[in-house]
Amino acid sequence: MGQSSGAAISYVAALPSNGQGEAIITRADGDAATLADLRGKTVGVGKGTSAHNLLVAALGKAGVGYDEITPAYLSPADGAAAFASGGIDAWAVWNPFLAIAETRHAPRALVRSADILSVNTYFLGNRGFVAEHPETVARVLDGLRSAAAWADAHRPEVAAAVAEVTGVPLDAQTLATDRATFGIYDITPEIVAHQQETADRFLKLGLIPKPITVADAVWPRPRA
Repeated sequence: MGQSSGAAISYVAALPSNGQGEAIITRADGDAATLADLRGKTVGVGKGTSAHNLLVAALGKAGVGYDEITPAYLSPADGAAAFASGGIDAWAVWNPFLAIAETRHAPRALVRSADILSVNTYFLGNRGFVAEHPETVARVLDGLRSAAAWADAHRPEVAAAVAEVTGVPLDAQTLATDRATFGIYDITPEIVAHQQETADRFLKLGLIPKPITVADAVWPRPRA
């Protein structure tokens, strides 16, 4: 969205996909057992989020039109309350909110991101800064890679630290951490292609105002 609004950003690195940590869930005692069952149902989702992307892509793959559901655009906190009370029939959400719901409600996962999409989270830099200081950016990314390697080898410590800072219950944060993938990746053509698919999907939904070319905003990391 930042690129479409003219923000001076550059994609400098990618974090791994959160494919197992994002899902469309329903209550285990609900009557929606498949994506097709969501026709006519109310689905909670954060507007313009990665979960929104998952919802649209998953429905499309299942042959369900977005206009065949009633989207309820909710923050994670509001979505959690609506899911717990039965105010929504399904919820598209990511960790740690997904993990909290799983530990509290044992919901049915209709689909996870890994089943539908290959998406990443990104580190973004100011276009002018990364162009003028490529060595600094590269050093920061190398440090983040070292931190990611440490986190991968010390998951209990990561879960405990994050739970303490965020207030997420330790059992939920442990679940989220155990299925996370830690790493810092260079931006590859494959990653760009998947991000372009997301941008094109959001354009069709009217969530971004104009077409964008993701490749135009990728930082050309200097090679040693």
